[in-house]
Amino acid sequence: MRKKIVVIGGGTGTFTILSGLKKYPNLDLSVIVSMMDDGGSNRVIRDEFGLLPTSDLRQCMVALASSDSDQTLRKLFTYRYDQGVGISGMTFGNLFMAALTDIYGGDQKKAIEETSEILGVKGKIIPVTFEKTNLVATYENGRQVLGEHAIDEPNSQTGKFKITKLEIIPKAKVNKDALSAITNADLIVLGPGDFFTSILPNLVVDGIGLEIKKSKARVVFVANLMTKFGQTAGFKAGDFISEVEKYLSGRNLDYCILNKSNHFSKTMLSKYKEENAEPVKDDLKDYKGKTKIVRKSVISNKIYQKPKGDILERSLIRHDSDKLAKAVVELL
Repeated sequence: MRKKIVVIGGGTGTFTILSGLKKYPNLDLSVIVSMMDDGGSNRVIRDEFGLLPTSDLRQCMVALASSDSDQTLRKLFTYRYDQGVGISGMTFGNLFMAALTDIYGGDQKKAIEETSEILGVKGKIIPVTFEKTNLVATYENGRQVLGEHAIDEPNSQTGKFKITKLEIIPKAKVNKDALSAITNADLIVLGPGDFFTSILPNLVVDGIGLEIKKSKARVVFVANLMTKFGQTAGFKAGDFISEVEKYLSGRNLDYCILNKSNHFSKTMLSKYKEENAEPVKDDLKDYKGKTKIVRKSVISNKIYQKPKGDILERSLIRHDSDKLAKAVVELL
């Protein structure tokens, strides 16, 4: 029987792990995707088209696209325009789904299903909600910041403080398909990805954390490779574990995958230092908690290069999709 894995997240981290997992034919894959992104091309999708953000959905679709699907079509879905008034920074895939939603009378769920069919997606792509909502972060100084993009790239003053609470306004009704996937999963994978803007946003939608708590599936968290200014500055591995468990309705993680490789060039570390970021330190040598710590070398040797037209901040050091997928599958 095929094992059911549910990945929860959004963004490039989710793309990375799905790209590796889809190579295992014995897996039944589902991905629950955050729907609060309001930066870059998603700002246009939300503000001008009045739709839910599609960038994270698009990345998941491309990651899970069948190897038999048209390679040109897959390249088109990731193509980002770098010129043209009003279109620079947009991706073809986002515009395609916006057009398809219009064709189907505003039914974005139908557009997602049809796009998945066109790309030959092997797995289920599940928006965590179909309702419009915004991410709100409360910082230790009492200040609140509205919007995923503002939280992801805070100003120099706000970014010095730690986030103490994450929520969504207004409250959004959870997608029942997301709850069903969690209930029937054998393994639930949280991450990798931006902690407070890709992973945790899914858990603050009413019902997700409680459903994970009730699920018989084992839960694994993929720890970040690097800290991030304004989100996880100063975080060590143990901080990630304790923080994510706050949003799991009291449930402990079963596993935490930590990168054990120190393959960081001085040049790259210097660049990250300019952004007030550093490799996540392993402070769990004498850990006495209930989570099993799995130390693996899961870092990619490649340095990410941003395409022209991409104005957002991106992680340059990333997980290796094949190494990470192998580490996850071994937990089954």
